[in-house]
Amino acid sequence: MRLAIVQVGEPVLRQAGKTLTPAEIVSPEVQQLIELMRETMRQAPGVGLAAPQIGLSLQLAVIEDTAENAATERTPVPFHVIANPRLEVGPEIVEFYEGCLSVEGYQAIVPRARSVRVHALDHNGESIVIDASGWYARILQHEIDHLGGTLYIDRMRTRTLATARNFSRYWAGVPIEEVLATLEKKVEKSAT
Repeated sequence: MRLAIVQVGEPVLRQAGKTLTPAEIVSPEVQQLIELMRETMRQAPGVGLAAPQIGLSLQLAVIEDTAENAATERTPVPFHVIANPRLEVGPEIVEFYEGCLSVEGYQAIVPRARSVRVHALDHNGESIVIDASGWYARILQHEIDHLGGTLYIDRMRTRTLATARNFSRYWAGVPIEEVLATLEKKVEKSAT
């Protein structure tokens, strides 16, 4: 069964989610929710899904990525759950396009830390520490943002926002530096 994914404008996407106790995490209700979130994420398709995206203000997200791409430092990440995460970000910032299942049909360049450390609870309510870099670090930051009421559009380079169609038409495969230089050039030109 696929759950409905709420879209930008829904108040739940702008709220900080409620933390979960280990006992709540292992309850049959939350375990069933995790399975439904996994199905929904896979069917969407996406690489992460946070509880607020299905209308529940909880500190809970599921993550899984099966793709690989050296240019974006993307490697497969097995399915897992994070609850009540605390994020520590590394100093280096990288920029790349992001989309979101709750901002359907759009993409924009978003600066994110290249590496992160996440302290969270897993699907068993046990403490875990995740050290991640590259695309996996981006996924974690994106999903953890959802749990605090932040969307990628709050962090994006606003001039890079594009529909998925126009992204494919104009920017797919273009190096990020070139995209930014082109868009900045247009700003300078219009200012003169």
